[in-house]
Amino acid sequence: QVNLVESGGGLVQPGGSLRLSCAASGTIFSVGDMAWYRQAPGKERDLVATIYSDHSTAYVNSVRGRFTISRDDAKNTVYLQMNSLKPEDTAVYYCNADVQRDISPRRYRYWGQGTQVTVSS
Repeated sequence: QVNLVESGGGLVQPGGSLRLSCAASGTIFSVGDMAWYRQAPGKERDLVATIYSDHSTAYVNSVRGRFTISRDDAKNTVYLQMNSLKPEDTAVYYCNADVQRDISPRRYRYWGQGTQVTVSS
């Protein structure tokens, strides 16, 4: 089994910053792409940013230039640095990872439990 554990959420004022972390642990042979999603109350879960195994990245337009996704492959950890936060960034943030658990080519996707980010004055 594989677990993704997120941390770093909280309450921040508009214009502030937060850094989210998500560490994968368990039976892991390799980790492929890793991503952050968010879900605001009453809305669907939406993709925010993705980082691929070659460390290339992609962002949704609403966060490009404000958020930075990165990863530490030695720690199987993905980060999301969030700057210039806006009230509309308020949501539960979830990490997602594509994992190969052993030498077989089959891959699995896992979700973290979510961490709340609230942007409010």
